[in-house]
Amino acid sequence: MHKPLTDVHVLKETEEEYVANEPEAPAPNHWRRQYMRGLSTTTSQGGVYYEALKGSSNSLVKGSRNFRPGSMRKVRRRAVFKNGDCNVLQKNLTRRRLRFLQDMYTTLVDTQWRWTLLAFALSFILSWLIFAVLWWLIMYTHGDLEELHLPHNQEESGWQPCVSAINGFTSCFLFSIETQHTIGYGVRTTSEECPEAIFMMCFQSIYGVMSSAFMAGIVFAKMTRAKQRAQTLLFSKNAVICQRDGSLSLMFRVGDMRKSHIIGAGVRAQLIRTKTTKEGEVMTQHFTDLEIGADDCGSDIFFIWPMVIEHKIDENSPLYNMSATDILNDKFEIVVILEGTVESTGQSTQARSSYINTEILWGHRFDPVVVYNKDRQAYEIDYARFNETTQVDTPLCSARDLNEIYKIQEGFTTPETTFTMRQLSLNPSEQAS
Repeated sequence: MHKPLTDVHVLKETEEEYVANEPEAPAPNHWRRQYMRGLSTTTSQGGVYYEALKGSSNSLVKGSRNFRPGSMRKVRRRAVFKNGDCNVLQKNLTRRRLRFLQDMYTTLVDTQWRWTLLAFALSFILSWLIFAVLWWLIMYTHGDLEELHLPHNQEESGWQPCVSAINGFTSCFLFSIETQHTIGYGVRTTSEECPEAIFMMCFQSIYGVMSSAFMAGIVFAKMTRAKQRAQTLLFSKNAVICQRDGSLSLMFRVGDMRKSHIIGAGVRAQLIRTKTTKEGEVMTQHFTDLEIGADDCGSDIFFIWPMVIEHKIDENSPLYNMSATDILNDKFEIVVILEGTVESTGQSTQARSSYINTEILWGHRFDPVVVYNKDRQAYEIDYARFNETTQVDTPLCSARDLNEIYKIQEGFTTPETTFTMRQLSLNPSEQAS
């Protein structure tokens, strides 16, 4: 087992050089302490802007204790918000409305509830009105709306109407509702006098069943869609970096608020960062998979209580050469995805979140949230401590430098480490020569 290192001489030299080059900048110890709390005081860079915090009801920091009214807060652009929504807008789509109308079912399921309910109400009201007009035209052409053929004169005139008890358009509207929803109050009925009335009654009855099934399916799909189940899947507010088994690891916590479990739960993580290819192409949204796992189970987890997901920062990790200073000053985003099948409904669900560099706490470890309650004889989860972390001694150097130091301590004699040991053993005068 490697001994945890609390400081590295290389960082001390970097600190002195930092103060010498930027005398007006805050001391490294100052921003280190702030970084341990999840704050950042780095200078502005591409993709970063500052927003004034006025403490108003629309302020981003309403209820926050880390910022004071009138101060400035750095806001970074991100692809995925903390609640899982993607920060993506679309424009210049050809024939967008036509394509969306061709897939009306998905459009109504994806749209907001107010528009779905509006379409639900209009589909019935408009159909009632349209069929009421058609019934009125049938009555009018047959002569049922003439004064001598109205219901109160039919006994005297002996007139046989298409539909009984029709006095005008209002009666036609009521008969349209009764026919479409098979209410059947028993007053207005279709007679054998008009074949077109019989055909219209059959057509409206079929349409009423189909429209009711269509709208009921949309409402059911909106209420049971996987996005709603994802609201009860939790991600920790911050990710942390600390040592585990002698190696630096990036960790975040996931949890489920419901008793019904997620079957076949799997977790993925991807790093979004700018990359420059060998040909000079700048890829501003380059995705890189991060190898993650929970304990020794890999990315597939038995999700019965909150679990800490770990990414070991080794030679294959894109964070291998990044120190605490690099993570603080760099610009990247880690998108985490939790997928699985809902036990109660059998539907697949996906929950998403992301962490930018200022949301990664270096030198912190998550507090335990699962304890065994002897009185209740069950494991108890304290979600009040879900986001709680504890500061631990962690080297501020990169994982690469930390591995080199461990090799030196263990007496490795590889050419690279031998050269490093010789450089560290030389006096400053010999190094200069």
